[in-house]
Amino acid sequence: TLRDRIEARIARRRDAVFLTSEFRDLGREDQVLRALRELVRDKRLLRLGYGVYGRAFVSRLSGAPVLDSPNGFAGAARQALTKLGVKWEPTAAEQAYNEGRSTQVPVNPVVRVEGRFSRQLRYGNTELVLER
Repeated sequence: TLRDRIEARIARRRDAVFLTSEFRDLGREDQVLRALRELVRDKRLLRLGYGVYGRAFVSRLSGAPVLDSPNGFAGAARQALTKLGVKWEPTAAEQAYNEGRSTQVPVNPVVRVEGRFSRQLRYGNTELVLER
């Protein structure tokens, strides 16, 4: 089935984030979206935003799906921006922390974007904040 082919493609890839456009060659858009919704319902994927899905696994503690990304939501959001073709860079506060000029750890995922980008990327209660 289409769902099996999508699951196989996800299993072969090492990415934490997938776009609906990556599965366009497998079937019509409505069929792909239906299969992705089923995977979200079965806790295999998480919907992070419009056309953006993240790899997930089921937590043994809560039974809820958890984002499976080595760098957390911030890393997954940055990977999604890169796949969407959006030019982004770390904020000044993050650069200062990485260079050792500051001891304040950035808590919320914030990136500076160039150009127009209006999608919202969200995981649970955490939303990617965009700086212009």
